[in-house]
This record gives sequence, structure tokens and C-alpha cells, in this order.
Amino acid sequence: MYRFLLTPRWWGINIFVLLAIPVCIFMGSWQLSRFEDRVQDHRSVTEQTAANKKAKAAPLASLLPVDKKTSGRQTTVTGHYDRQFLVPDRDLDGRTGFYVVTLLRTDGSAGADGGRALPVVRGWLPGTASAAKAPAPPKGEVTAVGSLQASESAGANGVSNAGGLPAGQVGVISAASLVNLVPYDVYDAWVTLDTADGAMTAVPATTPQGSGLDLKAFQNLGYTGEWFVFAGFVLFMWFRLVRREAEAVRDAALGLVPTGDAGDAGDTGDTGDTESEGTTPEPAR
Repeated sequence: MYRFLLTPRWWGINIFVLLAIPVCIFMGSWQLSRFEDRVQDHRSVTEQTAANKKAKAAPLASLLPVDKKTSGRQTTVTGHYDRQFLVPDRDLDGRTGFYVVTLLRTDGSAGADGGRALPVVRGWLPGTASAAKAPAPPKGEVTAVGSLQASESAGANGVSNAGGLPAGQVGVISAASLVNLVPYDVYDAWVTLDTADGAMTAVPATTPQGSGLDLKAFQNLGYTGEWFVFAGFVLFMWFRLVRREAEAVRDAALGLVPTGDAGDAGDTGDTGDTESEGTTPEPAR
């Protein structure tokens, strides 16, 4: 009854099934490992964030360049405040406002052309971005203590890089967006103060991009289920096709269906004359 499994057509079907199922299982396992990696990253970042709050502030130079291990670490920087910029459309505690970012000159004097500057988020204010609302930075030498952050990129953590902003405003806190606005180099990092200046609200540090249980993490989990469902569907369809073919072969052997309807199930019927028995031939004239 199952000799049809050795026909060329069924050899092709069998090979496809034998290849498709392992591929689906492999892809599902890979997607599951990606989800588990993201869960582990989230757990590690959560533990690191708690440890960062208790850790002693370290000099900026010892924490650069910023990576997943140093992001969020407490750092201390000494210098002179220089140019100030506003970052509009930033949400905090369910309200929309703007960040006040001031460049802290850490190398050379405040009036020198050389040296570098570190963007410092001195705080957040509600409402529309306005230079009149932002308090002026302190004069003279200051020591900023806060959480180190990697340069932002458009699309990360809700950051928008919309163009057409008024003078004195930037959409992204990064060296790339600030270096063309000032005559000196800018660190590829920024710091948010633990205690905001004046009446502003301190901006909390964010976790590194790609280290949380975001939409991509749950997409990996969803793809895991899809691949395993595909594997089960391939196996289910193979068994169903085998069963239908076997039933067709059995029915043909019992004479329950015309032999032509059995398809590849094995043509076993009479292929002789199709004239009905009992038909009287026309006599010759």
C-alpha cells in the first residue's frame, strides 16, 4: 500500500520534509537564544544600574570610550561651562519639555580655541523650549558629578532628529550634532547631573541601547513560536498527504473508484475496450 512513497514524486516530497523540519527547528532555536540573550542583557544592566548608584564617581578619562559596562557609571568632571543648547520634545514623568545642555570645557581655558568639551545635561524644564526659561550656567570652575551616557542616535529611546530647529537647539545629544556648532572638539559622550541646577528637574540616566526587553526582544520570542509552528505544520501536511494517498490506493484496489481517479496510487484497472457489455453489434449489410 505504501509503495507510492518510493515514486519520484514522493522522493521529492520526502526530501523536502527532511530538510524543512531541521531548518525550522534550527531557526526557532536561534530566535529563542536571541531572546534569552536580551533577557540576560536586561538582567545584567539592571544589576549594573543598581551597582552604579552605590559606586564612587570615577574620572571621565577612565570610563571612555562609553560601552555597556561604563554607560551609567558615576563620573566627575571639572571645567568651565561654555555654550548652552536646548533639546526640545523630551518627556519626563508623563510631561513634555526640554533638556538644558551646557558644554563643559575640560581642556584649556574657557576662552582658548583648543581643548574639548563635554555635553552636560543640567536638567529638564516643562513646556516649549525657550532660552529665556533656561537658567544661565554657573561661572568659574565647576565640578560636575553625574551619570555617563553614550551619544544618542536618532530613533533610540524615542530620540527624534527632526530638522528645522531654531538656533540654539539640537535634536540629538551627540558629538556629531554639536561639533559643527562650536569651534572645538566634543567628547563622544555626555553626562546627566545627579542634582539639577536651579529649579530644573534632574534627568535620569537611560540604559544602553539594545539592552532592555524592548519590542525587538519580544519579536524574537514571536519568531521562535512561528518557526516551531512551521515545523509542526510541515510534518502534519506530510502525514495528511500520505494518508490520502494510501486511502486512494486502497480504494483503487477494492474497485471503489475508477482507476483513473487513483492518480499515482497505482493504475490497476482494465484498459481494454470501453464498450458496455450486452451491446448488440450492428449487423453487416
